[in-house]
Amino acid sequence: MAIAMNFEALQVDFTRATVHICLNRPASRNAMSLQMVAELRQVLRDAEATAGTPDAVRVVLLRGAGGHFSAGADLKDMAAARMRAMQVPAVGKGASGAEDPIAEVNAAFGELCVAYARTPLAVVAVLEGTVMGGGFGLACVADVAIASETAQFRLPETSLGVVPAQIAPFLVERLGYSQAKRLAVTGGRLDAAAALRLGLVHSVVDTADLQTAIDAVLADILACAPGALAATKALMAQARLREPQDLVQSAAAIFSRAAQGPEGLEGIAAFMQKRKPQWAMP
Repeated sequence: MAIAMNFEALQVDFTRATVHICLNRPASRNAMSLQMVAELRQVLRDAEATAGTPDAVRVVLLRGAGGHFSAGADLKDMAAARMRAMQVPAVGKGASGAEDPIAEVNAAFGELCVAYARTPLAVVAVLEGTVMGGGFGLACVADVAIASETAQFRLPETSLGVVPAQIAPFLVERLGYSQAKRLAVTGGRLDAAAALRLGLVHSVVDTADLQTAIDAVLADILACAPGALAATKALMAQARLREPQDLVQSAAAIFSRAAQGPEGLEGIAAFMQKRKPQWAMP
């Protein structure tokens, strides 16, 4: 395996083409330290780098230890950044050329969200207990979000005098402008049922049935062709920003490449022969 397993803030396991990432700071309800952010970026890079190998990762599953997903940013990191910022004379770059430490910490989490949003791998988030701030943001970038009935979502930034800066674009993408704005200006609180109604999560299941639901989603994803899945994610990312007519020709070219490629040929052959397709790793 090309994926490291010896992380400090995460527990990482690999089974059936899936890398299972557990946010593992239960004493702080899995608050996201800079260490955790760096490790989440690293394990994703490692997973993506397995493409084309016998152990290729196709799914990233995110979960939290101790019955909670994540309480958001670690305030200790923010306090340390604030102390460093006191030595910087102005917002942005100081006279010494040093970056604003608070902006640097905030941007690190934004880059994490972007990396998980753009990955060609399928991303599944299992949401239990506290899902707050940055944890809320990661829930928004997941391709599939499964919540237990214990999940409690909170967007507390404005009630703390700060801004959900890095989360905002993903909130708007997931929920639409109106609902995202409502939650942001009210310090939004949602239980699992409300999150389902808004489309933040895709299903809500009892904790006792959570593993069965996870297994079913993983089986569905792994039944899809990995290259086609990656191409579809990339096309959909374009589709949300462009007019349909602007994508007709490029989408047709994407379809043609897929249909004439090994996955398309295998998929059609398997359908005609009434068998399960055997996907070669891209």
